[in-house]
Amino acid sequence: MARTYLVTGALGCIGAWVTKTLVDRGDEVWVADVDTDHRRLDAVIEPDNLARVTYEDVDITSGDGIRRAIDRADARHVIHLAGLQVPACKADPAAGSMVNVVGTVNVLQAAADSDCERVVYASSAAVYGSADGDAPDEKWPGTPETHYGVFKQANEGNARVIHADRGLDSVGIRPLTVYGVGRDQGLTSDPTRAMKAAVVGRPFAIGFSGTTDYQYVADTAAAFVACADRASPGAHVYNLHGASVEMADVVALIRELRPSAEIDFGGPTIPIPPALDGSSIRAAFQDLPSTSLADGIRQTIERFQALHDQGRLDTHDLD
Repeated sequence: MARTYLVTGALGCIGAWVTKTLVDRGDEVWVADVDTDHRRLDAVIEPDNLARVTYEDVDITSGDGIRRAIDRADARHVIHLAGLQVPACKADPAAGSMVNVVGTVNVLQAAADSDCERVVYASSAAVYGSADGDAPDEKWPGTPETHYGVFKQANEGNARVIHADRGLDSVGIRPLTVYGVGRDQGLTSDPTRAMKAAVVGRPFAIGFSGTTDYQYVADTAAAFVACADRASPGAHVYNLHGASVEMADVVALIRELRPSAEIDFGGPTIPIPPALDGSSIRAAFQDLPSTSLADGIRQTIERFQALHDQGRLDTHDLD
């Protein structure tokens, strides 16, 4: 039986793949976003399915706007992905807090005011900062070292309080380095941009080094949808874990598929532990997909190549 979902930030990378996951299985999807750039949706969703998506122009910093969108959609499930990434929050912390914190509170409050069953929202591994320990679990205390991480930590706390006060069930999901078609913004987008550069024959310099936890975007989207559908009552937070890999090995996997790729890397390591303990979400949802890094990179490059062959590959992020 088809369900109705409201997805905020659906024009971003994870949002596009969440929307794809839902429409591909026949659900009704309403997209609430202030952006009008559909290129990520266009890159991952077939045109016939895109035609079944309903768009709402919503600024989540307006509580009334998101409340009207939930009511118009009659959505019982909200997947909240709208937000500003690390560089934008660093450049303008006040704007970052308005979108990432006030916007999330507005979504949670609006859902609590409606007949919504559950909100699943994007938190982040940035809540940890550069904490000691190779693979912290959800009980590990966070000491975020970016405004972005502080904002995400605040969202988790607000979700707990709103559950206690209003009874709204919620799930916060903490990805780390998500990669795949559509990932072209944020601190950890460089590996995906390097894959795109390899397809179009451009040199690319990845701006960070070291080991980090890579999660394929289709797997990440599946986790959000599973939590929206089947999470138990409460205000939960889950880490995601994919493959903890050193940057040199990632570059080697790209070069296996594109031997002529000119890819360099360097710079600081990410101030987040290099791997997350993702056992809690795997215990709660035992059927989640787990794409190997090699397969995920191959699928990403193949899709970039297909879009390039069709004249549809957007390369603005490489310019």
